Amino acid sequence: MSYSFEYIDIILLAMIAGFIFLRLRGILGKKTGFEEDIDSSFAHEAPPVKTTNDLNAKTFDDDAKKEFVKGAKIAYETIITNFAKGKLNDIKSLLDKGVYKQFEEAIKDRVSKEFSSETTFIGISSAEVTKHEQNKNMLEVTVEFVSEIISCVRDKDNKVISGNPEKIKKVLDTWKFSKDSRSSNPNWVLIDTQA
Repeated sequence: MSYSFEYIDIILLAMIAGFIFLRLRGILGKKTGFEEDIDSSFAHEAPPVKTTNDLNAKTFDDDAKKEFVKGAKIAYETIITNFAKGKLNDIKSLLDKGVYKQFEEAIKDRVSKEFSSETTFIGISSAEVTKHEQNKNMLEVTVEFVSEIISCVRDKDNKVISGNPEKIKKVLDTWKFSKDSRSSNPNWVLIDTQA
C-alpha cells in the first residue's frame, strides 16, 4: 500500500517540475538558432520621412514604422545588456560619439567604485515610434520602449546597493535614433536616451 503513495508523490513532483519548466520557458523564451543578427536587422534603408521642405519625400508609413521598430527592439536589448556587462566595444557601431562617451564614463565610475551590475533582460512589452523628423540632413526617429528587466548593482562585498536581483521591474525609456540621409551607410545610431 505504501508503494502506491510513493509513485503518486513521484508523479506529482514530476508534474510540478514540468509546470515550472513550462512557465520559465514562457517567461524567458528559448533560443531557436534563428535569432537575428543586430548588424543585419538594424542596418536597413533609411525610412523616408515627409518634410515640409521636400514635397517629393514619401511618408514614414505604418510599414516603415514596423520595420524600423523591429530593428530598434533588437538594438535596445543589445545595448542594454552589453552596457550592463561593460562591453562597449560590442555596441560601438550603434552609438553616437556623445552617447558612447556617457556610457563609457558611467562604466568607468562603476569600475572605480568596484561596483558590479547584474541585468537580466526579460523582454519588451511595447515599442512605439513617437516622433520622426528630418533635421537638415539627419533623419531622426524617437522610440518609446516599455520593457521588463531584473537589475541590481552590488558593491565589492557583493551587497546589493540598488535594484533588486529577484524582482522584475517595468522600465520606460525614450530613445532617439539618427541616420545621415546622405550617407551610404544604412546603420542608425543612438543619439539620445531618456529614462
